[in-house]
Amino acid sequence: MKSPKSIISWNVNGLRAVIKKGFEAFLETQSPDVICLQETKISDDLTSGFSFDAYPYVQWNCAEKKGYSSTAILSKIKPMSVIKGIGIEKHDHEGRVITAEFPDYYLVTVYTPNAQNHDDTGRPKRLDYRTQEWDVDFLNFVVNLEKTKPVIFCGDLNVAHREIDLANPKTNKRNAGFTHEERERFQAILDAGFIDTYRHLNPNKDDAYTWWSYRANARARNIGWRIDYFCTSASLTEKIDSADILYTALGSDHCPITLKLK
Repeated sequence: MKSPKSIISWNVNGLRAVIKKGFEAFLETQSPDVICLQETKISDDLTSGFSFDAYPYVQWNCAEKKGYSSTAILSKIKPMSVIKGIGIEKHDHEGRVITAEFPDYYLVTVYTPNAQNHDDTGRPKRLDYRTQEWDVDFLNFVVNLEKTKPVIFCGDLNVAHREIDLANPKTNKRNAGFTHEERERFQAILDAGFIDTYRHLNPNKDDAYTWWSYRANARARNIGWRIDYFCTSASLTEKIDSADILYTALGSDHCPITLKLK
């Protein structure tokens, strides 16, 4: 049994919508071993309506709330095991995490909760939940997985780590996705030994974004944020062949990102 060598991650902002915009042609052209999807917005009662010819092994984790959040993993290779969620009830009703085990590593897809818009106190509404509960528990989850074998986790982490990771850092200091608290929690991932693969290979690359607002023609002007990541255990560093951003792939407000292993 082999482990995947080419992986794509994509927040599709609605699977049905992106299928109408050429998703299957994208899959055929790119042909990764595995594609991890976030924000599929698919509920359990709808999953049987989807099939992907080259990807016989499809894992779904659907939110209890219809049309919300949810993740999926499409694979050409059968996983050894699959875990849905992180084993903590207060987090697991939104369908945000799937783990697929392969011989050489665990592959985790994650759709991190958005801290959301400001409330009456001037703070993002879900900032405390996001940074004091979710981020801490998710990091503990992947660190515990790592005790068994290396980990690759990918997805929309809903944070731009450094000023280089978004077009307008100065005007976004207190906005969701670039608060001090969220950036600190991403730094905790790196401090725990995980590698931000794109920044590892492109330490000074600017104007490299994965999400753009639908407003103000932001994508055409490249006024974006890099909030989608592939992070790997340090033990996999030498196996990283490439980590790229597929800017030209349309269909969502995010674009896909790729990881290829040697």
